[in-house]
Amino acid sequence: MRFKSSFLLLISFLVFSCASKEVNDLPNIIIFFTDDQGFADLGSYGAEGFETPHLDQIAREGIRFTNFYVPATVCTPSRAGLLTGRYPKRAGLHEAVLFPFSEGGLGLEEFTMAEMLKDVGYATSMIGKWHLGHKQEFMPNNQGFDFFFGVPYSNDMDNYYYRNIDFQSPPLPLFRDTTLIESGPDQDYITKRYTEEAVNQIKAKGDAPLFLYMAHSMPHLPLHASPAFIGKSELGLYGDVIMELDWSAGEIVKALKAEGIYENTIFIFTSDNGPRVGSAKPLRGLKAETWDGGQRVPGIITWPSKIPAGIVSNEILSTLDLFPTLAKIAGAELPEGLILDGKNIIDLLQKPNTTKLKERPFFFYARNGKPEAVRLGKWKLHVNKTIGWNKKLDGEFKISLYNLDIDIGEKDNLALQNPEIVARLSELITAFDKGLADD
Repeated sequence: MRFKSSFLLLISFLVFSCASKEVNDLPNIIIFFTDDQGFADLGSYGAEGFETPHLDQIAREGIRFTNFYVPATVCTPSRAGLLTGRYPKRAGLHEAVLFPFSEGGLGLEEFTMAEMLKDVGYATSMIGKWHLGHKQEFMPNNQGFDFFFGVPYSNDMDNYYYRNIDFQSPPLPLFRDTTLIESGPDQDYITKRYTEEAVNQIKAKGDAPLFLYMAHSMPHLPLHASPAFIGKSELGLYGDVIMELDWSAGEIVKALKAEGIYENTIFIFTSDNGPRVGSAKPLRGLKAETWDGGQRVPGIITWPSKIPAGIVSNEILSTLDLFPTLAKIAGAELPEGLILDGKNIIDLLQKPNTTKLKERPFFFYARNGKPEAVRLGKWKLHVNKTIGWNKKLDGEFKISLYNLDIDIGEKDNLALQNPEIVARLSELITAFDKGLADD
């Protein structure tokens, strides 16, 4: 009996050791998510008037994508898509954004990226702007995050009076986990405070791999930067804000290197939608518009031990692809019947010079929740336009088709010359939206 007990103890120890080793071998994951940062608001994407040396260095150490999209033109739906790998309409968060008077949020039946990674042993942290429901039931600690430090919605909702419904929002709440620790924090220091919390999470992570969702409040209006960055850029306050965000990325990388875990860390940088006051050049359109300027954003992915450096990729992908890709990397089991709209792109990340993604449609939903456009390969078709079109000056919007390979600014409408392509893409939009509505 003593021999049998010792044998079983040895087997248990070996199994536990192997499992622990597998968990410890998993990469750390950092998603560095900014708010309203445009396609050209980064040095490596052609920024003017300010510098972003840290993020540019991260881009040189991995892959910089030139056709990287988000699934919405504004904050709430874009964040829902990122964390679920599904078009926001599947979660019922496809219209506008959530406000301090909203009653809903990201449904608890949705399976988030944090829940997926937590299931395989990750420590999960969320720092920054949540904007997926401010009621406690919808907050990060109930959506798979072990740790939360941040605010429940946008910084412009701080103590804002909504005249049309006679609602006075409270001072912006700042939470640590489920505890309200401050009301109306000084936003000049919000980027700095988020960064300090992120560095602390990295230093205290322990043996478990870390998933850190770093969702900055900036450069959403109103703009704020700490005194150390005021006047630092040639562009004024907006440039100062971007430079502080770049500093933040640098501090995170510095902490990862100090802990000896940078090589086995996946670092993803992108923005939730196009700019309000920044630049999307040479793209057409801004935030809230389904022109490419509203949804094509900077996209950088590094993983020093696995992803080759110095790559610029023109492959078409989106934040919807992050969920299935990270699930594959982590070896996660997904709920039976879960519908994902993104695809696993691990082959592209590891072999970018020899991997070609299969052509697939990407759909553009307007702020009112209705489909307005689709991209398939080089072609992008617009069937409607609610924002970003002046009816008084330009008349009723007409169906428009653009070849983005040669017309990145969506200027030359080729719909009349290509009726077959227009018909095919129109059918794609109708069929896909009907399928979403049925689901």
